[in-house]
Amino acid sequence: MGTPPPLPPSGTVRVAELPPEERGMVQAALREGTRLHELLGLEIVELGERHAVLAMPVREEAFNSTGNLHGGAIATLIDVAAGSAAARGSGFEPGRNSLVTADLHVRYLGRPHGDVVYARAEVIKAGRQLVIVDCRVTDADDRIIAAADFSMMLVPLRRPLRPVPTAKDTDPDL
Repeated sequence: MGTPPPLPPSGTVRVAELPPEERGMVQAALREGTRLHELLGLEIVELGERHAVLAMPVREEAFNSTGNLHGGAIATLIDVAAGSAAARGSGFEPGRNSLVTADLHVRYLGRPHGDVVYARAEVIKAGRQLVIVDCRVTDADDRIIAAADFSMMLVPLRRPLRPVPTAKDTDPDL
């Protein structure tokens, strides 16, 4: 798996402003090894000290049987955005510990207009073990689609449930 360039310990990085090679490595790191992220077309838009913005195209792969954006696709977008924010805004240390979702509560508030939705996640509180994150999903016109509160736990590294050839014991659970 390609390793993304190290991000500065503080400040905000807008992925679109990175050189093309670095931008590609950041997006590949999000999708490689996680087929669901690839299927949904998740992309990192921005990473800050305590926040993350991700985008997901509104496309058929993410529709439910009624032709609408599936709630599970929205929840996955929230989970990845909130996990990314938690990784930046907590004591998470890749190779030393893992972040795992402890709790996710989503309120679905509307249908998106347009062909992309955005999740903006912000760390509310980062304790030694529990990280609390607030997340809002909006469409391209800034209409709110979903709101969520989310928590992650910092836990010791553990072996994957189903080892894959590229997995290492030191890989985080993200």
